[in-house]
Amino acid sequence: MSRNPANTILLAAASVLLAACATGQQRASSEPAMFTDRHASTHRDGDDLLSAGLGLDGLRAMAAPAFADPERPTAVERRRRAIWSNWRGIADLVPGGGYGEIYGSVAAVPGREFHALAMLPGARHPHRVLLQLPDDFDAGRRCVLVSASSGSRGIYGAIAVAGAWGLPKGCAVAYTDKGAGSDYFDLDAGLGNDASGAVVPREQAAAFAPDAPASVSGIAFKHAHSRDNPEADWGRHVRQAAEFALRTLDEALPQAAPFTFDNTRIIAVGISNGGGAVLRAAELDGDWLDAVVAGAPSVLSGGDGARALYDYTTEAALLMPCALAHLDDLPQSPFTAVHQPQRAPRCAALKQAGLIDGDDTAAQARSAWQRLRDGGWSEAAIRAGTLSVEFDLWRAVAVTYASAYGRYRVGEHLCGFGFSAQNADFTPRAATAAERGAWWSDASGIPPGAGVGIIDLQMAPPDSTLPGLQCLRALWDGKGADADRVREGVAAVRAGLPRAGLPVLVVHGRDDGLIPLAFTSAPYAAAAQSAGRDVRFWQVRNAQHFDAFLGLPDYGVRYVPLLPYVYAALDRVAAHLDGEGVLPADAVIEGRPRGASGALTSEALAIP
Repeated sequence: MSRNPANTILLAAASVLLAACATGQQRASSEPAMFTDRHASTHRDGDDLLSAGLGLDGLRAMAAPAFADPERPTAVERRRRAIWSNWRGIADLVPGGGYGEIYGSVAAVPGREFHALAMLPGARHPHRVLLQLPDDFDAGRRCVLVSASSGSRGIYGAIAVAGAWGLPKGCAVAYTDKGAGSDYFDLDAGLGNDASGAVVPREQAAAFAPDAPASVSGIAFKHAHSRDNPEADWGRHVRQAAEFALRTLDEALPQAAPFTFDNTRIIAVGISNGGGAVLRAAELDGDWLDAVVAGAPSVLSGGDGARALYDYTTEAALLMPCALAHLDDLPQSPFTAVHQPQRAPRCAALKQAGLIDGDDTAAQARSAWQRLRDGGWSEAAIRAGTLSVEFDLWRAVAVTYASAYGRYRVGEHLCGFGFSAQNADFTPRAATAAERGAWWSDASGIPPGAGVGIIDLQMAPPDSTLPGLQCLRALWDGKGADADRVREGVAAVRAGLPRAGLPVLVVHGRDDGLIPLAFTSAPYAAAAQSAGRDVRFWQVRNAQHFDAFLGLPDYGVRYVPLLPYVYAALDRVAAHLDGEGVLPADAVIEGRPRGASGALTSEALAIP
């Protein structure tokens, strides 16, 4: 480890304290970390840490691992299905896509898991933390990889990122769901999740029991309804997960204790929201991190060109369905045929609202496209954003984040949105016991999905979602107390500079259509480098945001996965820390997709 000896005493004293943010954006604390509801499990002999015994073939299976009793799945069943779901939500596992062949691993790694709920001082609700400890962990070469779930996923949401690289190398891996996750609460039945993920009554729902009026029905989930604005504390969630790892290693391996930030290598890694979380951790005071790798990070910096997630998401939700009508040869998804007829009505509605110009659909689409381009969207990002339009991701993100940034209680969404199980006509209904039993394993943390949908009281023809989207956009560019409240929440998530001397490697696809690098990684890296921070930036051509969607044939032939570059960045960082190489230089990498036939090759990835 390359540490400053003068900091040893300070670090030992601080190992149980939460770090303060150098920029003041993340709330400081002098209270000790709190870990409750702890439980452990062993995973050997047909089970393992990385794939729950499924292996690559099992993870590739189209059907989720079944529950013997769908209404009452066991802890083993819930875990296996959660691991299957999170692997498939993050990685491109299709044959020919390269996973397990030219990059990545799902090797069987026996070991133990240690779960807990962790509470940040000042928070209303806990976040989940998990340590995976492989049996071949080398206490003489102690290594901990710490990660945060991508998106709003549950506690296994970074297993394909951190676990897949760290566990086969004998590193322990610590995770946090960073105050989001799949702990859904059924308001009608009064049921939530306990620390193990089991469905339990409110009084036992330790993971998330919302503050909700008795008159409110439907479903609540932590990211939208905790009233904590968890994104403002993502760096502290990562730090607390690392602290949990050290405490747990002390107890699990007492003969090798103590484990401290001074004698244990800590590397933080994450993608998407997880990438943003580890960059927020990088700015925290103290010499506790050795290196950071951030893939496609959702981060708001002070750099030139930076835009807030809520800003560009609500802009895209309004304009992109129309702008796509200006482009040819767009990538095709299973929902393309459904959404193509909706482009012209959106264009007409935007023209009527005075948001674009043009007397016909072609002119209106060109106007919408030009507005996106003027706002900093690249042509490649707009094309890849087709997927977010067709899967209704822009609206899903905007609805959730408006509630989170404004710290609204469930039932208080200012644009009238709610969440519920739905009938075929999208009207709300009560959830079934089988649906509740699967949420913890299957849900991505943001509806729609896993049987939970968005309830939009403003839906009306001819463009049913437009009124609600206009309301969401007004919370960014409008006036009033509610808009001020949401913008205040956004301001709280602005990132500062990484700690001086900390190696940081940022990896981002140049075709990313959900978290465009022009608004996120590029301004962050430029600002950090201008300030003399040790930040390296890899830009990957032909990589978009969702490796998992490369299983769609038309996406697989157009794009390369981002995960191999994240793993390669970890390799390079680890070698540098071992004194076996220098950190890589900035690079624009010419990744080549596998095309209509053939398999992805290592040469096509062109990793530096």
